Amino acid sequence: MLRAFGLAVSRLTCHFSHMRHPSTFDPDIRRVAHQLADAARQVILPYFRDMSLGAENKLEDSFDPVTIADRAAEEAMRAILAHARPDDAILGEEFGAKDGTSGLTWVLDPIDGTRGFISGTPTWGVLIAVSDRQGPFYGIIDQPYIGERFEGAPDGAVLAGPQGVRALGTRKARPLQEATVLTTFPEVGEPGEGRAFHDVAGRTRLTRYGMDCYGYALLAAGQVDLVIEAGLAPYDIQAPIAVVQAAGGVVTDWQGGPAHNGGRALAAANPDLHAEALAVLQRHT
Repeated sequence: MLRAFGLAVSRLTCHFSHMRHPSTFDPDIRRVAHQLADAARQVILPYFRDMSLGAENKLEDSFDPVTIADRAAEEAMRAILAHARPDDAILGEEFGAKDGTSGLTWVLDPIDGTRGFISGTPTWGVLIAVSDRQGPFYGIIDQPYIGERFEGAPDGAVLAGPQGVRALGTRKARPLQEATVLTTFPEVGEPGEGRAFHDVAGRTRLTRYGMDCYGYALLAAGQVDLVIEAGLAPYDIQAPIAVVQAAGGVVTDWQGGPAHNGGRALAAANPDLHAEALAVLQRHT
């Protein structure tokens, strides 16, 4: 799979020239990232749709599940990084932060969308990002059950899946009233955040729920126009940022600033639609 990604990326040109390029992009990052994604797939898939799989609740006042698959996948990815990239820092959902000395951080969410995972829906994914002080510049959204891997890097964005390998590109500009918007939870976040989202959604043609990280993958693939969420952690959003931006999209918080530290996120297929949706959100914030 890594070779196929490399061949596709080599054919991409100036379409991605708007992206932030680190002074050097270490090809070892791509190699190791695909190793992590492959390892996570191998660990997770035997648990998916296993009727005997249990889930623990990480919260007292609501439901935030974690399973053995979440923890085992992150352990497998951390073991690879300990050997292959020992100087890099790590931030993972299940096992927290590990300091590094290289200036780079691997941001890991072994199963983004555990609620979907335990419900048997194939909208969850493995998230892998690499960040520097400016934020994420490389990311993978991997859906093991479908067999789709979305990669965003300084040299472009590609999808490898059942239909082969192809370049990713977001949709061209269209009016907000013709757009499709995705989010995960109907309530979105706090009540005020929910009102802001539904103000935008009410102006669009179609709203869909329950997407988790797969919504950002669909945005990068040119299938939808907007993803709007709140209450995110850094490991929820950093890989999606890298993939969407590499495909030509825009990702910010609801004030138009960086979103990589989590919180609220507005991802749009293009700058025009981003500006239109942002103007509506800002009326509520």
